[in-house]
Amino acid sequence: MPGELFEIDGERRSACRLLQCYFFDSDVGGFHYGPGHPMKPTRIRMCHSLVMNYGLYKRMEIFRAKPATKREMTQFHSDDYIEFLSKITPSNMGNFVKEQHKCNVGDDCPVFDGLFDYCAISAGGSMEGAARLSRDKCDIAVNWAGGLHHAKKGEASGFCYVNDIVLGILELLRYHSRVLYIDIDVHHGDGVEEAFYTTDRVMTVSFHKYGEYFPGTGELRDIGIGKGKFYSLNFPLRDGINDENYKSVFEPVIRQVMESYDPAAVVLQCGTDSLAGDKLGCLNLSMRGHANCVKFVKSFDRPLLLLGGGGYTMRNVSRAWAYETGLATGVELGRDIPVNEYYEYFGPDYQLDNIVMEHLRHVGGPPSVQMTDVPELPIDAQMADMNQDEDMIDPDERRPQRLLDQRIQADGELSDSDDEGEGGRRDHASHRGSPSSNGSQPVVGHKFGMGVGIMTAPTASTHGAGPSGHTTLPPSGLAPMDIDQGSSSNDISAQPSAGGAESPSYNELKPEEIAVSDSRNGR
Repeated sequence: MPGELFEIDGERRSACRLLQCYFFDSDVGGFHYGPGHPMKPTRIRMCHSLVMNYGLYKRMEIFRAKPATKREMTQFHSDDYIEFLSKITPSNMGNFVKEQHKCNVGDDCPVFDGLFDYCAISAGGSMEGAARLSRDKCDIAVNWAGGLHHAKKGEASGFCYVNDIVLGILELLRYHSRVLYIDIDVHHGDGVEEAFYTTDRVMTVSFHKYGEYFPGTGELRDIGIGKGKFYSLNFPLRDGINDENYKSVFEPVIRQVMESYDPAAVVLQCGTDSLAGDKLGCLNLSMRGHANCVKFVKSFDRPLLLLGGGGYTMRNVSRAWAYETGLATGVELGRDIPVNEYYEYFGPDYQLDNIVMEHLRHVGGPPSVQMTDVPELPIDAQMADMNQDEDMIDPDERRPQRLLDQRIQADGELSDSDDEGEGGRRDHASHRGSPSSNGSQPVVGHKFGMGVGIMTAPTASTHGAGPSGHTTLPPSGLAPMDIDQGSSSNDISAQPSAGGAESPSYNELKPEEIAVSDSRNGR
């Protein structure tokens, strides 16, 4: 039984105009970053399962985009970097040690089977969506496999290898004079900002957590340079911002940006790691609070490219993106999740949004209680001074045992610690920057490995085009983040359907409902 859909007041689809193009490739869920890695492409397949079982496929056209070619990727990325990504595999990565260091491919951005194919699918969907928007074939294009905003021109970063957003914007710029990019991921969209930092044809607006947090860029002073000055806007946030506060910042800013910049097209990166309960995020948005950003941007009636991004609690990611897909088609999804192949992962309530969290969100803090003077009792005076009768005792008489017990010094009290003695502390030497045991020079850190990356809460970032592109030192005493509480069984692509019900799959759609889209030919 498909899930319920409710028409949004004031929104009716035009019979002569296609509203939405939706891009999905069934192969994307088969890629795996590796055991214990928080990025799981299976979340996109979970979202697609909800989209299908809610019946949203009846309200839009679904396409499997042509994967991006190496030549298309090099419109932004360097030739050497794309060539490296196309050649490296887990079996031959030992032959590319130097290139891995240079391109920042390691633990955060691991080498896995099908790496280049995964990048090609992600980039192909965003470029194809942009091409169809430019050619007036749809009003809204959706590619949840995209939104990988950290990738740089010649290196990977923050789980991102190929920056599909920049490639999509470049496609839009072929037909549109100005493009607005909005980023609501919890992490700063540094790769996109850096790509367009010196131009006024693209305005980047990012709402993100800032302060000892990956990637360490995106402060208020980062506003662009040259012709691009004042066309990069950053809104650094602190932990725990909720729906109401986020809306009070987001809507006035975006409204003013739309009036001042008047973009011909909009790209919205919908990273869901800004949701409450995300494994790597630290904000407190609900699903509906996050979706309100999509609804508000859609209200300006500009060509809109919706992309994915971060999000590491898979059931929350898939619910949010499915709900936002519905908003793009003019409907709200019903609260009860329909039976689908990942149904068990939405238990125990099987609701679209977390009811318990919604209830707690309305608490607002500890309740207040009217206080009054506490009535005094005889025991209060006695407890106020336990030794008040000590001065009244005759010094020639034996004192009570309770007083004598209080004067006994406990073992170890006021004694020297292990490294203290007559000569003071035993070791005054500083070990900071000391040579290693073999007499070599002090070991200095390098950027290859787990010490620098999105999975390490504060990171030493050296990226960024603006003043915030400086090295950020991590605070001392920070415990490692538990990024994955499950085992490698988190790859849920092989889960059977719950309840024995068969859900409409991508491959079962009618020929007219599926098309391999390639609007980018003839470039």
